[in-house]
This record gives sequence, C-alpha cells and structure tokens, in this order.
Amino acid sequence: MTTTSPPPGAPPVSSDRTAGGAPGAGPAAARDTATPGRDRAGGAARLRALDGLRLVAALMVAAYHYGGRNGDISRAWGGSPTHQFPYLSSAFAYGCLGVQIFFVISGFVICLSAWGRTLRSFVASRVSRLYPAYWAAILLVTAVFALPWVAFKALAPSEVLTNLTMLQYPLGVHRVLGVCWTLWAEMRFYALFALCVVLPGATRGRVVLFCAGWTLAAALAQSAHEPFLTTVLMPQYAPFFIGGVGLYLLHRFGRRDPVAWTIVLVSWLIGQHYAVAGLWHAPSVHAFSYRSTTVIIAIVTLGFAAVAAVALGAFRRADWRWLTVAGALTYPFYLVHEHLGWVVIGALHRGAGLPSYVTLLLTVGLMLLLAWVLHRWVERPLTPRLRRAIDPRR
Repeated sequence: MTTTSPPPGAPPVSSDRTAGGAPGAGPAAARDTATPGRDRAGGAARLRALDGLRLVAALMVAAYHYGGRNGDISRAWGGSPTHQFPYLSSAFAYGCLGVQIFFVISGFVICLSAWGRTLRSFVASRVSRLYPAYWAAILLVTAVFALPWVAFKALAPSEVLTNLTMLQYPLGVHRVLGVCWTLWAEMRFYALFALCVVLPGATRGRVVLFCAGWTLAAALAQSAHEPFLTTVLMPQYAPFFIGGVGLYLLHRFGRRDPVAWTIVLVSWLIGQHYAVAGLWHAPSVHAFSYRSTTVIIAIVTLGFAAVAAVALGAFRRADWRWLTVAGALTYPFYLVHEHLGWVVIGALHRGAGLPSYVTLLLTVGLMLLLAWVLHRWVERPLTPRLRRAIDPRR
C-alpha cells in the first residue's frame, strides 16, 4: 500500500478512571476520559469537554489529510487539493497540529488514569483500549485495498501480520495505516511513564521528577544526535506529553502550584519551537503550503490553553452526554479516516461527480458512521474482555 508519511517534523519512516477525553494513542483514550475521575477534594469529576476537544483535534487531522497536503489524496481527488479547495487548503495545512494537541491531552489523561493503579492494571487498560479498534482497522483497510476496483495497493500478507503488533514502525515494515506513527509515539510515552511513575507508584514528587528528568534528557538527546536516545526520548514530542502531565498536576493539586505551572510553561516554550522547526519552511514554488510561524505558535498555544481551561474547570458546565459519544468515536475515526477516506473521496468526487465541498462533508460523515460501527461492534464487546484477560483481578 502506498502509505502517507508523517506530518513534517515527525520521525522518519503522527483508563477507565480518567476524566474528560484524550488520545490514549493519538486519540486512543476516548472512552477512558469520559468516566469519572477524582478531583483533589476527593469528589467525582467529569471532564467531558476534553472529549469534544479531542474530536476537534481529530477533525483537524482529517482536514489536513483530505485537503491540506498532496500525495495519495491527490489521486483520490483527481488533482491537487489546492485546486479543490483554493480558499481553504492553506488553512487545512495547519490541521496536522491536531496531533500535538492530542499529545497534550494524552499526557493529562495518562497521568490521571495511572494514579493509584498497579502496573498490571495500567498495562491492561492501555492494551485493551488500543488494540481492538486497531486490529479491526488494519483488517478493514487491507480488505478494501485488496478489492480489484480500488486504485490503492495493499500490503503483502507478511507486512499486514506484522502491522497487527503495532511495532511495524520501529521494525521498518510498511504501514497499513499512515497514522500509526502517532501510536508508536504514544507507546513510548506509556513505557516511560509506566517505568518511572506507575511501577514505583504515582506521587506528586515522582511525577514532577519524571517531567523534569524527561525534559532535560530529551534536550540532551537532541544535542547528542544519538538515534537510539532520540527514539526513546522523542525530543520533538516530549514537550507536549510533559505539558499535559503538568496540566494534570494543576487539575489535581490546584491552580496555585508554581512547580506545575513551570512544567507547563517550559513545555509550551519547547513545544512551539519543535512545531515551528518541523512545520515551517521558506516560501517555495515546490511546496504545497506556506505555514506561518505566527499561526503555528498560535495553534500550539491554543491547544495548551484549551486543555488548561478544561483542567482548571472553565468548562465544568460542558457536561453534555453527546460529548461522551464524540469521545468514543474519535479513536476509531482517527484510525480509518485517512485511507478509507481516499476510497470514498474517489467514489464520490470522481465517480459520482459530487462537488468537492459536498464530498468532503459526506466523507467525514461516513467515516464517523464507520467509527460508530467499530465502537459499537468491536470496542464495546472486546475491550472489557481483553482487559479482564490481562488483569483478571479487575
């Protein structure tokens, strides 16, 4: 299969007790964050607004994949998206920053979900949340791409089987899903957090030390130019995860915590640097988009600010049940929207002759419908069973 490369700046080839909504892998902690957490006073807290924020981030990424870049999507449209969306393609090009927003939310949610958990319980929560929808997406995309009338090439059986492990990225195997590079980043974050925080037991001091140590180690890895350290410590994505963890400390221990604010501020400063370095380029006739440094910084800032607003209770009244549904759909939507979106766009635009904007809206709607099917018939029955298989004591 012809796979899409990560957004510029990506590495070469983007729990049950949590509150709100977030990417447990990319957007993988959807359902986790809609369930009650505990605030610092010990009362129940529901942060459904994070589910809505995560859906916004997923739609940003979809806009980028459908109209903000070239590549295989141009084959689906029958031409460059700049011709399909002459007024919006430049805005869609910023949609890839939805991944950075996902990572901030993920840092918040994983810290919340890990507090008070054993290592086995944490692993069971993450594995059961990530894999059922992921396996279904791998098999579905492979089956669709194998159809004789679909113009996109499917991978060899051996490569598809390797993709089921979610380790195809470090193994150098072609990807079935272009978005799986973000899952690999999430898995590394989980591993670091599990070893440094969950295994010894989450405390405020231990989490602060984790944030400070990872920030310093990531900076040293960047300066050392050592591939192994860069792979493990992820300098370009670490600030977003760490920033989310710092925001959870504010949520749990209060907005007057100067150490937590320092973690968030330093993470934002470093994160905007990596976002600009990875996504900005000088004007060029050969480039698809011309991203403004100011706009990149503004979107990163808005991402941090939005999660901070939720963490500090600004959206406490946004407790609408439909946000929980939105959160549940985000992860399966994120998994299937790109490649299956190519097929739907080609059928609707080139096959049925529908206008570009109508095709775009219908494609997003159909991918959300498919996400609901995956959630209802794959995630809901399989996630609890897989979790109990890993951690029977639950």
